[in-house]
Amino acid sequence: MRRMTNPHTAADPDKIESADGGIGVSILRILKLLARPELSKWRPIMVIAILVTLAASVLEVVSPLLLGHAINKAVPEGGEAAAFGAAAVWLAIGIGVRFLAAALPQARDWLFSPVSQDAQRVASVDAFGHAQSLSLNFHQTRRTGALNRVIERGASAIDYLIRFLAFNIGPTFVRLILASIALGVAYDYRLSLIAVFTIIIYVIATVIITEWRVRQRRRMNEADTHFRATSVDILTNFETVKSFAAERRETGRFNDAMRTYNLRYVDAVRSMYLLNATQALIMNGGLLAVLVLSAWNVIQGTMLVGDLTAVMLMLLSLYAPLNILGWAWREIKQGAVDLEKLYGLLAMKTEVADAPDAMPLSKPEGHVEFRDVAFHHEGRAVGVQGVSFDLLPGRKIAFVGTSGAGKSTLLKLLFRFYDVDDGRVLVDGQDVRSLTQESLRKALGLVPQDVVLFNDTVRANIAYARPDASDEDLRDAARRAQLLDFIESLPEGWNTRVGERGLKLSGGEKQRVGIARVILADPSILVLDEATSALDSATEAAVQDALDEAAEGRTTLMVAHRLSTVKSADEILVLDAGRVIERGTHADLLSKGGKYADMWERQAKSAEIALTTG
Repeated sequence: MRRMTNPHTAADPDKIESADGGIGVSILRILKLLARPELSKWRPIMVIAILVTLAASVLEVVSPLLLGHAINKAVPEGGEAAAFGAAAVWLAIGIGVRFLAAALPQARDWLFSPVSQDAQRVASVDAFGHAQSLSLNFHQTRRTGALNRVIERGASAIDYLIRFLAFNIGPTFVRLILASIALGVAYDYRLSLIAVFTIIIYVIATVIITEWRVRQRRRMNEADTHFRATSVDILTNFETVKSFAAERRETGRFNDAMRTYNLRYVDAVRSMYLLNATQALIMNGGLLAVLVLSAWNVIQGTMLVGDLTAVMLMLLSLYAPLNILGWAWREIKQGAVDLEKLYGLLAMKTEVADAPDAMPLSKPEGHVEFRDVAFHHEGRAVGVQGVSFDLLPGRKIAFVGTSGAGKSTLLKLLFRFYDVDDGRVLVDGQDVRSLTQESLRKALGLVPQDVVLFNDTVRANIAYARPDASDEDLRDAARRAQLLDFIESLPEGWNTRVGERGLKLSGGEKQRVGIARVILADPSILVLDEATSALDSATEAAVQDALDEAAEGRTTLMVAHRLSTVKSADEILVLDAGRVIERGTHADLLSKGGKYADMWERQAKSAEIALTTG
């Protein structure tokens, strides 16, 4: 028998495996992203940005040569007269070229900024949409904060990689080639050799140390993800924390997570200090060697003072981006890691997917049938086994039993949040696996035990079922859910915000918002998953009236703890350890004197005691 599998361990439920790759694969992924039709409008800007970058690299090399020539005119060799006029002209040209070389990258960044942002948007939307398409099991085993962090980092990595590869490392190597040619042709080939040798040693040392540093950064990021997810988890569940007076305990958990992050952060920062020191040693050694050789050439008369100045300015302009190169390489490596995580998320396969030939459920009538259905959760002995029933349109069935008997699992199988291990689930005679999930779920309307609302207005939460609904339809749904008077009594009426997860509303009010939402959706099948079990008796009665209104004329499946709410069901299935042990109407089951009758008697006694002591 097939069981659900989860490749992520309980020790690290938030883990998402990285996609295969590296910097080369990351570059290919970004090129494919930029080639997407959604980004085609930016292609002229991309070409202009590359041309501007190349032009700036050329001007960076030319500028020192012009300034050196100006100095040679002002301080000529031998007894020649100083040509101050010509020197001033060359100086002005050199300064102008230098200014242009500095201004062009700024103009390029100004042009390219919307391109980068749009690329991040496209990638983020892809990842967000894919995450939403993944199965219920994926979301139940992960914390929202950790998943959100993967998407954020992956999108930011796209910007890092584009900017550093196209606008930093690429231009730096172009500048290196041009400067080496200029030094060898205009002055002394040995200067070119020193410059190239220094840069090679610099790059090798940077890559070796950075590889080690990336491992430190990865450990820091894992601690950061855990720390942030812990923070979101605690703050999201603040009501539970307060109700158990667990503030000190949760603060301690937050402190432990942050302490681990701090230790990892210190390791990462120290690795950066080592890298910076190594880079500075190599770079200054190269500059010293060039300075000594150039000074010797000036003494020998093979170079002028202006030539010495030009060489030093050229090397300084060449070495300056090497300082950034070390940082850029680190960011590129980290960006590649973050992008691998994002593409790892995109590569995850949903456990429940539409079949290639899946068809939409058109004009649903509400006929639901389970044929010998079996399903087991991973790591749990109890699922459901051999469950069968045939629910005709407009009729009502209820599932009752102890906690963990498999009642809610049956509803999840109907929604196709899970796929059955054996047997079939059919809607209107069609196996749910042959239907598109979207069309199936549009035919179903769920009122759960705890209706979760968006932090938005009452209007937006009810209209979530049908965003294009008219005001008249909204009012009708609220009226039928016995919510209209309450809404109109609020200071801001329909525009009242309900708070995070609807916490500004009472339990009964939230349930009725959920009922109004389902009524507005107008599904053919109504699913009630212990919709009143969390309410007090008075509130339950009002909500039950609203549920009865919602169920009118619809096929209804109910999971209930309080048996008084299922008396009107056409058939009641009593489950125990995933199996149906009794079935029939309320009267039939009472007459049998079995499990259902025992549950009914115990609940009746509890209610009688409550009335007596109340």
